[in-house]
Amino acid sequence: MIRTLQKVSYKILMNASTGAVGASLIKNKKLLRRGLLTALLLVSSVVSLFVGVADISVYDAFTGDAEKLFLISASRFPRTISLVLAGIGMSTSGLIMQQLTRNKFVSPTTAGSLDAAQLGLLLALILLPSAGTFMKGGFAFVFTFAASLVFLRIVDSIRIRNVIFVPLVGLMFGAILNSVATFFAVNLNIVQDVNAWMMADFSGVLSGKYEMIYFSLPAVAITYFYANKFTLIGMGEDFAKNLGLNYRFVMNLGLFCVSLTLSAIVLTAGAIPFLGLVVPNLVTMMYGDNIKKVLPEIALFGAAFLLICDIIGRLIIYPFEIPIGLMVGIIGGAIFLIMLLRRR
Repeated sequence: MIRTLQKVSYKILMNASTGAVGASLIKNKKLLRRGLLTALLLVSSVVSLFVGVADISVYDAFTGDAEKLFLISASRFPRTISLVLAGIGMSTSGLIMQQLTRNKFVSPTTAGSLDAAQLGLLLALILLPSAGTFMKGGFAFVFTFAASLVFLRIVDSIRIRNVIFVPLVGLMFGAILNSVATFFAVNLNIVQDVNAWMMADFSGVLSGKYEMIYFSLPAVAITYFYANKFTLIGMGEDFAKNLGLNYRFVMNLGLFCVSLTLSAIVLTAGAIPFLGLVVPNLVTMMYGDNIKKVLPEIALFGAAFLLICDIIGRLIIYPFEIPIGLMVGIIGGAIFLIMLLRRR
């Protein structure tokens, strides 16, 4: 009897110690990958500050050259911080939309959200030509939120939710919104302005003209705070309601976060394609679908990815540069195609 108790006690202690070691290893791996992503983001940010047509070195920043310090504070720093915030915002927005629609192929690009923001900015320019930045952002927010509600209603009405059919519907919906915007732009001879919004470019980001993008930070904070509830949303309406979740409130809150983030980014630099589609899929494919656990990785990787794309765009045809929207479209599209082929 005593020997049996000793064996049982030994097994319990061994299982407990093994579980503790396993939990410790998982925690260490998580800290390691976040540390590596943070280091990649910091290095990319520093490189971004000193890459450009104007020759500025790290040494110049410490010698106190007034002209070069002014260039860093007025142009390079606003551009870098805008890239970081845009990368974080677009990546988290893509993750939220995938959870709300329960479809990995849905993102701001494939749900008409970017086209709605463009239409809102266009109407603000038409109806209120002298409107300030906040008024234009308000128009973009309202149209993005309304278009997202319409898209979700369309998705709910689809009887057979094929994984490919839902984003195709979103692309068609976005094409309709884009056609309406193009119609007004052609008649009012402002096609060039509309095209500029739809091709993201951070070269014109300057101090005093980029602060609107800080509105994406509260949306990211709300996303992290409600991460577990967004995870439940992704499991279906009936399942979420059975667990006592206020389904409609969380859905509207997610759309609010997405709309606020997208309107701020589009107003600051333009529409960035594929980022909200590629980054969440790539990270969740490696680390799982628990939003609260993978959200920091998605945010860090999205910011670093956008910075690296921007640096490549500035160097590849130096001293000219390729717009970030084009670079992300090429690199992001290639990565997503590789992911699809590997899954197949």
